[in-house]
Amino acid sequence: MNIDMIRAAALRLQGHARRTPLLNSPFIDQIAGRRVWIKPECLQHTGSFKFRGAWSALSALDAETRAKGVIAFSSGNHAQGVALAAAQHGVPSVIIMPSDAPALKLANTRALGAEVVTYDRATEDRDAIGDRLAAERGLTLIKPFDEPQVIAGQGSVGLEIAEDANAQGIKSADVLVCCGGGGLTSGIALALEADAPGLRVRPAEPEGFDDVKQSLQSGQIERNAQTSGNICDAIMTPAPGHITFPILHRLCGPGLAVSEDEALHAVAQAFLRLKLVAEPGGAAALAAALSRRDEIAGDDVIVVISGGNVDAPMFARALDTLE
Repeated sequence: MNIDMIRAAALRLQGHARRTPLLNSPFIDQIAGRRVWIKPECLQHTGSFKFRGAWSALSALDAETRAKGVIAFSSGNHAQGVALAAAQHGVPSVIIMPSDAPALKLANTRALGAEVVTYDRATEDRDAIGDRLAAERGLTLIKPFDEPQVIAGQGSVGLEIAEDANAQGIKSADVLVCCGGGGLTSGIALALEADAPGLRVRPAEPEGFDDVKQSLQSGQIERNAQTSGNICDAIMTPAPGHITFPILHRLCGPGLAVSEDEALHAVAQAFLRLKLVAEPGGAAALAAALSRRDEIAGDDVIVVISGGNVDAPMFARALDTLE
């Protein structure tokens, strides 16, 4: 896994992924006590950064392998990214999703043409299900984060951050990234190491599901005691990946953990001040910028809103925090 793979993925993504900007709001700056620059990957195709990694992985396959179809497992964002990328390549896709995934994500994945297979994340092993179906049907498994070509695609976010930060004169800043298994976080970290070494990535996770934060502290992969029970479903993974963790350990600063209420508040502020629709897991990094200001140094902080696939009831719950 290296910067050359990220640059190659970025070239394959040209004309397919949206190039999202860096946005700023003086009102959010006031809450955070510093300038906050927001990278809104909630505006990406399928509503999250996951399309980048999915397109990167599919476009890297040889034509014969790709034609047989692909399989993926996801709570929803990777699912939709793979479903759309597969449809655009004209190949079938099977997506394994937890039965308690948000209804919108399940519906959208089906609407994008994928076959959806559900499982109980508390009692069933999604990896085992994926391995079995891939073997039975000759499908290529596209993992959600611990896959080099997926990480390479997500790393294109970091290349864009480096370019736009330089244009704004930002030479030193923490870059807060919503983190599940670490694909986006490690990809951005590798890109910034090459193109903007003054920018330091810091993972943001939900409290109680902060396996990356705990792993960075201990120096080895730690696992969450639970696998469900938080509104930040998009970034609830059991543990960081075997490919992603060494990158995170080498390049990232200390992790940050936020509460559900803080995530909801961040969702509301993103909408109120920038008219962005974020899901709770996709707003964890913004929540950290707003509520963990004493744990962040410098005049600038860069925040990635990683996804915006939120159900209407959850979004209404977030907006209620403004009252």
